[in-house]
Amino acid sequence: MPAQSSASPRDLDHVAGGLAACLPALVRAMERQVDRDFPHDKPSEAQLALLRHVETHDGVTVRSAAEALLMKPNNVSALVRQLTEQGLLERRQDATDKRVAHLHLTSTARQRVADVTRLMGAHIAHALRALTDGERDALGSAVGALTSLERQLHHTAR
Repeated sequence: MPAQSSASPRDLDHVAGGLAACLPALVRAMERQVDRDFPHDKPSEAQLALLRHVETHDGVTVRSAAEALLMKPNNVSALVRQLTEQGLLERRQDATDKRVAHLHLTSTARQRVADVTRLMGAHIAHALRALTDGERDALGSAVGALTSLERQLHHTAR
């Protein structure tokens, strides 16, 4: 059951529109900075999402990863093929069902994911230092709400 809101529909539309415009722009700006500073070919956002998912769900199958990432299995299969060719992912056949493959990060992938994550964090921290204390406090307070919003959108997208 959805939570009750005292906000007017107009206020909700304003916040929704602002987030819909701002969040992709934030991601693009961060991507450009990381692309510029990362010493390797940076994985695409979809590849990075898959690598991060495999990192936290070692041995996941393509189908399970596709469901969790809200992607089509054939798109995840294409990403797996690309990442395997780049030496970032390993496909290991299931012991009982040879049609099923389990995904595992290579040590190179673990290092690159950590490097990208660290670089993103550094760029965000640098940008945060340029904000006022009030703006930083507001963003700090919003992190939990944004995480809840992401979960809600993820849940309804299934």
